[in-house]
Formats: sequence, C-alpha cells, structure tokens
Amino acid sequence: MQLGVVGLGRMGRIVVERTLAAGHDVVAFDVDEEATAAAADAGAAPADSLSDLADRLGDGKRIWLMVPAGEAVDAALADLEPHLDGGDVVVDGGNSHFEDSVRRADGTEAAYLDCGTSGGPAGAELGFSLMVGGPAWAYEELVPVFDAVATGPEGHDRMGPSGAGHYVKMIHNGVEYALMQAYGEGFELLHEGRYDLDLEAVARTWNNGAVIRSWLLELCEEAFREEGSDLGDVADHVAGGSTGTWTVQEALEREVPVPLIHQALAERFASRRDRFSRRLANRLRYGFGRHEVARRE
Repeated sequence: MQLGVVGLGRMGRIVVERTLAAGHDVVAFDVDEEATAAAADAGAAPADSLSDLADRLGDGKRIWLMVPAGEAVDAALADLEPHLDGGDVVVDGGNSHFEDSVRRADGTEAAYLDCGTSGGPAGAELGFSLMVGGPAWAYEELVPVFDAVATGPEGHDRMGPSGAGHYVKMIHNGVEYALMQAYGEGFELLHEGRYDLDLEAVARTWNNGAVIRSWLLELCEEAFREEGSDLGDVADHVAGGSTGTWTVQEALEREVPVPLIHQALAERFASRRDRFSRRLANRLRYGFGRHEVARRE
C-alpha cells in the first residue's frame, strides 16, 4: 500500500517508520523541511507541498494527517480537497474533538476516518492503540496500515461511525487523568507518611503482580529512579487539559457522574496558578482564629 503522511513530528514520524518497516510505501510532507528530509532519510518519498503529495499518490489516495488538532487539520483538508474524491480516504490521527470530526466527515468528499491514537513516543517500539471512527469500507482499506502502526491486529478497531474514534479517545484521556491523580495521591501519602520509603522500590514491587500494576505505574517507577523519591526539581505544574475538559463537558450533557475525572481535571488546572481561594482561606484563618498568615516571598 502507498500512504501519504502529513505532519512529521514525533507521532507522525512513528507512523512513517512503522509503515515503512511493514513494507509499505510512504510519501511524506511537513511544513518543516528538515522534518521532511528526515523522513526521506528513513525511506519515505519526500513531497514539497500537499498538492505534490496528492499528485504522487495518484488514484485511490490514502492520506494520514498527524497534525495538531484544530485549525491545522482544517487547513490541511482545505489544501487537499481539490485533489480528493469519493474513493480516497483521509485519516485524522490527532486529538480532534469528536464533533469536529463529524463536521469534517460531512464536509469532505473523501471518506474520513477519525483515529484516536494512544501510546505516545513509546509507540515507536511497541506500536499504538488506535480507536477508529468512520465508514467501514474505508477502515477495511486501511487495515494493513493500521496493523503496522498499531501494536498489531488487536491494537486497533473500528469503534463506530464518524466521530466514534475520537469520542472513545476523549474518554480514554479522561480515564488517564483520573489514574494519574490516583497514583499521585497515593505516592504523595507515602512520601509524607510514617516511613522513609524508597518510592522507586515501592513502584517496582507494585508493578510485579500487584492489582494496580500498569504502564503508568511503570512510568512512576521510572520517574522516581531518575528524579529521586522527592522528584527533585520537578515543578508543581501539569500541562494539557483539553480532552479532559471535553470529557467532563460530555458527562454533564449526558448527565453521567464522573467525579474522579472531574476532580483530576480541577487538580490539573489548580497546578498552574497561585490560587486566590487558597490565599483567601489563609487570611480567613487569621480573621477567626488569629492564626499566623503565611506570606509570599
């Protein structure tokens, strides 16, 4: 199969390399010429524009977009649209909102597959988990590539019609927020608790047979090994939040309680600012009990 890949950052480059390793041909393009050149060094045919990429693919185009969610996806589609017809397939492998994916599927002549992608840069070696929405025939057309990019045939599936792939990935990320929060709270209690513990040893022991073993726990073990049990100079700041916000918004609309995910999202936002509410509570304790007021340096 011949696949066009647009967007050659960390994740896009993995799509290119795993597709090539499976024996398929790749035409690659990125607005960053150095990224395109690196893909060419890996064995892909470089394109100097989206129209050039489309021309190189010929009829029955199979194109994988791995560009940032939002305007970049719409811009890429707008440039590709004159070159697409109903026999072509476009995969959006970014973290697009599922409603945007439905809109794009309705507005694009080609078959549009929204592909939630999980696994991060570790997917270079292991392969991704792919959650795909869109027409069944288009999904079946891309199965050889999905087999290559995912961990294998069990690492991908069609979740349903347009939007379903990114919907499942959205909620996957909400679950991820809650799991990270649970591990964080548990290790914080261990760190502040009664014993002087080696948290790397705790995580390693839990990872060997314990009920709560997981890849995230393996990453906890890695963090304590590399940063120390006190996490060294790692900042109290957690970036990201869009997919968690979407998950909570969807839960509110569907009237489904998700207190753990909601609290994890709130904690993530709280990490980014000097909270006015905490400052007021600090001052109120002086008001009713004449407790000392902690002042900022």
